[in-house]
Amino acid sequence: MTQSAVEAPPDVAANLAEVAARVAAAGGENVRIVAVSKTHGADRIRPALEAGHRIFGENRVQEATAKWPALKDAFERVELHLVGPLQTNKAREAVRLFDVIQSVDRPKLARRLADEMARAGRRPACYVQVNTGEEPQKAGVPPAEADALIAACRDEYGLPVEGLMCLPPFDEDPAPHFALLAQIARRNGLGVLSMGMSADFEIAIQFGATHVRIGTAIFGPRPKR
Repeated sequence: MTQSAVEAPPDVAANLAEVAARVAAAGGENVRIVAVSKTHGADRIRPALEAGHRIFGENRVQEATAKWPALKDAFERVELHLVGPLQTNKAREAVRLFDVIQSVDRPKLARRLADEMARAGRRPACYVQVNTGEEPQKAGVPPAEADALIAACRDEYGLPVEGLMCLPPFDEDPAPHFALLAQIARRNGLGVLSMGMSADFEIAIQFGATHVRIGTAIFGPRPKR
């Protein structure tokens, strides 16, 4: 393969600036961009940190544990979000490393997180993940059970629940799903909505997103495993 055939790495700083401009143009001047760095190594993440970005998302506890302690030591004020499903046996590591856990979706996990927060003396913010499309292969509480889980997280387990997160079905119009999440948030008095990714974040902003989770548009395609 010739050198010209090798794909050049993305300009992460330029991509970040472009995404920020698109967010602002969509009316999201106060929307926070969670740069989802899953599967990307520290060499791809550092340009974003050097450009001043400080909010990042990871899908897996084990992968984040391998990358982020050193990066957090090197760069101040990093806010790390867990945006992927969380197994109960990874709750301790998640509480220790993450500043926000966006994937609280069942009472057993809520109970374990509460126990680990008490043990660690650390209380990362929590979002309840709602499976708006009720897809069996995806994590998230069904919409009809969301109110009960939110109440249990608050009242029974004492979790610091600040908002909701969703991941609409890939092959459906995301707008109704974003509208549903916003409706659930309103009736539960929650002000944070994590919704919208590289392909649909501008639509999510129109429905009240406060956080958008952007991976490919910033870091380029995920490397093949």
